Amino acid sequence: MTKKQAIDRIKELREITAYHAKKYYDDDNPEISDFEYDMLMLELRNLEAKYPDTVDKDSLTQKVGGTVKEGFEKVEHEVPLLSLLDIFNFEDLCSFDERTKKVADENNTELKYVVETKIDGLSVSLEYKNGEFVRGATRGNGQVGEDITENLRTIPHIPKVLTEKVDIIVRGEVFISKDGFEKLNEEREILEQPLFANARNAAAGSLRQLDSKETAKRPLDIYIFNVQKSDTIEFKSHYESLVYLEKLGFNVNPVKILCNNINEAIEAINKIGEDRESLSFGIDGAVIKVDDLPLRDVLGANYKTPKWAIAYKYPPEQKQTILKDIVCQVGRTGAITPMAILEPVKVAGSTISKTTLHNEDFIKEKDLRPGDTVVIQKAGDVIPEVVAVIKEKRNGSEKPFAMPTKCPVCGADAVREDGEAVIRCIGIECQAKLFRSIWHFASREAMNIKGLGYSIIEELLNRGLIKNISDLYTLTLDDVKTLKKDGKKFAQNLIDAIDESKKNDLYRLINALGIRHVGAKGAKSLAKSFKSMSELMNATYLELLEVEDTGEITAEAIYEFFNQEQTRDLIKKLAEAGVNMTALEEEGADDRFAGMTFVLTGALDKYTRDEAGAIIEKFGGKVSGSVSKKTSYVLAGEDAGSKLEKANSLGVPVISEADFEKMIEE
Repeated sequence: MTKKQAIDRIKELREITAYHAKKYYDDDNPEISDFEYDMLMLELRNLEAKYPDTVDKDSLTQKVGGTVKEGFEKVEHEVPLLSLLDIFNFEDLCSFDERTKKVADENNTELKYVVETKIDGLSVSLEYKNGEFVRGATRGNGQVGEDITENLRTIPHIPKVLTEKVDIIVRGEVFISKDGFEKLNEEREILEQPLFANARNAAAGSLRQLDSKETAKRPLDIYIFNVQKSDTIEFKSHYESLVYLEKLGFNVNPVKILCNNINEAIEAINKIGEDRESLSFGIDGAVIKVDDLPLRDVLGANYKTPKWAIAYKYPPEQKQTILKDIVCQVGRTGAITPMAILEPVKVAGSTISKTTLHNEDFIKEKDLRPGDTVVIQKAGDVIPEVVAVIKEKRNGSEKPFAMPTKCPVCGADAVREDGEAVIRCIGIECQAKLFRSIWHFASREAMNIKGLGYSIIEELLNRGLIKNISDLYTLTLDDVKTLKKDGKKFAQNLIDAIDESKKNDLYRLINALGIRHVGAKGAKSLAKSFKSMSELMNATYLELLEVEDTGEITAEAIYEFFNQEQTRDLIKKLAEAGVNMTALEEEGADDRFAGMTFVLTGALDKYTRDEAGAIIEKFGGKVSGSVSKKTSYVLAGEDAGSKLEKANSLGVPVISEADFEKMIEE
């Protein structure tokens, strides 16, 4: 590579790494694996070292990634929260040891190391005054972070008051455990929300919520790993400081190994690598730190990284094995996911016998066939993946795989819609998606069965008290009262709520059935057009197309849904249980907002957006998510953003919450 080629490549790498750093640090939504990013950074670092005159202060080799998110107050760190230099082999670790040992010898200091797990989460600082937690912040760019004090207060393992009245600033890593991450994604799948790619993204996204109530819902935890500053006590040893932090009440990183030399440090790194599968939290390497704190001061730091610590990244391990079969699993939302059944092989400390193949496109892209010899990779703690097929090892017996056209669990149609990668079961009584179906059926915008929440549904299913949606209407007080301690009152309230739901308007039942592409608004349009469940069930595709706001894809989804035997069976059972099947006539219907379209923006005091939207629709109006010239009014609350600006630029009338109340009270 000539110098000109090197300069061009350096420029390209800076642009690529800046893009992916933003996706990782600011958006909490990475597009490439940590290992791929690390390799790009390593290439950039090596090129800049070879051509030092190309080094630029804006290069990510010279600064910490991350910025302050809009909506948070800035916090200037008293002691910078630096990043770590990553290495990928023990030769580089020994070079680090030689440099450090030279300085230690010059200062007549015994060189010891502490090896810790490099927790895969979000780094934060916690500040205590007189033993009380007063402020917490993200790392940000190392010099300036975000004030997330209220969000941090929701994490149980962050002590609000220490055991001693000290002034201290500590640094820790906020993370979500492996089990917590799995449960969080399971809940998001049920809610049909985007799944988190990994636990680190989940932790970072949760901690940087603008509403601390949302943060409190996430299973966040923390391990403290460093004293940044102490005005009360001086330490000489890093290891001693960690022991002291535990006495103060902090949840300190449980993996901390004191090593007398670099050979013991290497042993510790290997041990962590062997044990990482058994850890309850994810790691992305091991950190090697100088134990002597005065020596750290002598060693110093550059703008981005300390010279007294380094991070060893475990390389991804690849193994060959046989793809014995491809089977399909049905998730709680009906998504049918192909799974690879593998000849068991040990990769990165764990035995892999199966892994997800994501979707039909993934299989076609890699041309995966049962019987193939495939390459499996597991980097750190991520889910194992099929990297490639070794086509040279095929013997001709391997046949292309075809996704099923029927659900492997219930036999209902399996449908892949245009623009989607996922194939879904549309059977409403499918046992695989029963939890999700019941949860949606009972939700507020559907049948609104108060008291029938996540844990109660789970318990009813686990005990075998319900096997399909219609079984809700056969529950008795005796069935329900044992679900909670002193549950007699709860049981009566739940049974009453179930009975009350039988009287719901038809549109609620339509919405409760969970038809693809049909929400509360679409359900109201269908109920308005067909008046009864019988009429809707027997509607033709062309008749469905005539319904307001119903396009071809939605009409096809509705038609397919009502022509499933499972759907007709369930509706028959619900009718027999006494559930209303007709649209209710509203006495003295008020359509004052008929023909009007409202856009809601900002936070309202008296109503949630859903409540305000329901009022608008009750009076015949529509709610839209975007402002256009056709918008009648923009209802603006506090902290209204771009929608308010657009309304002003288009001359759309803007009303306050007080104006809105006058409109609905008149």
